[in-house]
Amino acid sequence: MILESMITCPQCGFQALETMPTNACQYFYDCKGCGALLKPNAGDCCVFCSFGTVPCPPIQADGGQGGCCSSA
Repeated sequence: MILESMITCPQCGFQALETMPTNACQYFYDCKGCGALLKPNAGDCCVFCSFGTVPCPPIQADGGQGGCCSSA
């Protein structure tokens, strides 16, 4: 399982390598570049699934089939 994801702010393009929580989805993220509060896109469970290079651990564990904690 991959626990680090490069998250990219859709507003300013700032990128940061972040460690994802393994026991929950992260719904909010404060951009370290512009301060924008990021929320998941419609249909995504967390900010890593919307703006990261790697899907969150619950999605990885389910083989990418959408079995995340917030949709269960």
